[in-house]
Amino acid sequence: MSLAEIQVQNLRCIDSTRLELHPRCTLIWGGNGTGKTSLLEAAFLLGRGRSFRTRQTEQLVRQTTQRLTVFGRTAGAIAHGVGFEFDRSQGAQARIDGQSAQSLADLTLAFPVQVIDPDIHKLIEEGGRRRRQWLDWAVFHVEPQFRETWFRYTRALRQRNAALKNRPAEARPWEAELLEQGERIHAARRRVVAQLEPHWHATLSALDCPRAVLTYAGGWSTALTFGEALQAARSRDEVRQTTTVGPHRADLRITVDHKPARDVLSRGQQKLMAAALTLAQLRLLAVATETIPTLLLDDPAAELDAAHQASFVAEVSRLSCQLVITALQPEIPGFVQPDLVFHVEQGQARSV
Repeated sequence: MSLAEIQVQNLRCIDSTRLELHPRCTLIWGGNGTGKTSLLEAAFLLGRGRSFRTRQTEQLVRQTTQRLTVFGRTAGAIAHGVGFEFDRSQGAQARIDGQSAQSLADLTLAFPVQVIDPDIHKLIEEGGRRRRQWLDWAVFHVEPQFRETWFRYTRALRQRNAALKNRPAEARPWEAELLEQGERIHAARRRVVAQLEPHWHATLSALDCPRAVLTYAGGWSTALTFGEALQAARSRDEVRQTTTVGPHRADLRITVDHKPARDVLSRGQQKLMAAALTLAQLRLLAVATETIPTLLLDDPAAELDAAHQASFVAEVSRLSCQLVITALQPEIPGFVQPDLVFHVEQGQARSV
């Protein structure tokens, strides 16, 4: 599946523009602040319902306007029309084939998209929330029942937390559902991490990254079951008025020589290792589900020396996926000639 067309209105510096993308490789080039990365954000919105640059979607709405809209058309065996809108007063809304999506998470299956950008090192450097989102994107595709399980767990968690804030005695009735769905999430994530590991180690080697270990931490002590951990934390949960153990607190820990990778790797090494994680993830999807995602590459040459850039380009080129790449110049060092090229200036894109 690839993104064949995208239309963008009122997103950052973009007033209104439309691009038809190539199923293999499209290059979008222009100077800093011209809107090229904003076009990648627009594509990411279609598959995730959020930006990869900020958690505050309102920041994406062009100044002096009320609403941003993005529409895309995918191509493939099962094509979709996908839309995303954010209104300053009404919030976000997604549509798939003209119908309102039940959740922004539905976009994940309609248009699978991943990104490697200059801030990819945050996947290593920051806390578990970013890594959980990253992992769950793969689990949504590899484990068909995960979507429903995730919704049911999230609902039970929300209800238990609400009870802890207002009526602690009413929190317990939600615990059976929380435990059942939480155990399923835990098991699904562990299966996917196990499938990911061989792709991860092969990619690390290809990119000449330090040897590293992935460990999935479920969100409670390994010495306890989830039920035991929830019971042990009940008094603390009542004091803090929130659920302090469970899959919503999980992490994908990355260690080098038994130390957190963020403590021993340079910024450039973190970026390369995080990119290796994402490339390995895309290979897993291709093998496990035959999913062909779109990969957005925002200035892929940033912070990589010549040797690592060459190996990174080689690994990306091995992927069977659509590439949409931004650059400051009308060429991408090391990459094959793009099939389509757009120049962006003052928020407008034109084919060249």
